[in-house]
Amino acid sequence: MTLLMMMAVVTVVIAGRRNLFAVVILFGIYSFLMATVLVALDAVDVAMTEAAVGAGISMVLFLSALHLGRSEEMKPLHKPFLPLVVAAATGAALAYGTLWLPAFSDPEAPIHQHVARRYIAEGARETGVPNIVTAVLASYRGYDTLGEVTVVFTAGVGVIVLLRRSRRRKQGERR
Repeated sequence: MTLLMMMAVVTVVIAGRRNLFAVVILFGIYSFLMATVLVALDAVDVAMTEAAVGAGISMVLFLSALHLGRSEEMKPLHKPFLPLVVAAATGAALAYGTLWLPAFSDPEAPIHQHVARRYIAEGARETGVPNIVTAVLASYRGYDTLGEVTVVFTAGVGVIVLLRRSRRRKQGERR
């Protein structure tokens, strides 16, 4: 609960900042806290990915993008009450949707009754991969993993294109 409260505090502080450098640093702190929460939930593989991508690569990309623009966010032309209402309604709907979920780590949860047992019992035979985690990520969830890799690759290519474009502009200004 302490980590979640710290994440909530960082989120509120981010919402109140206009200095984009401070926002980028706070996003890095938020990502680090999220990775810590994932470690506490015994999802170390996801925590490592969050730390590497969220706190590592994303920070570098945000700082690079910030280098190309201004360091202060423009003030809004009006008060953004509609986005606040939409965000609050979405949060309330998500919280309401969790009321019928099984308790955390409940051994009687549906996933433990069907899917997990099948993956453990049949995974090596069906996929030919002896490591169950690799079998799930590369075979059973192969399209999902391919989609995630495609998104990260596309984002990286986009950032490289943007950074090269700005470098060409700067070289053109020097001439």
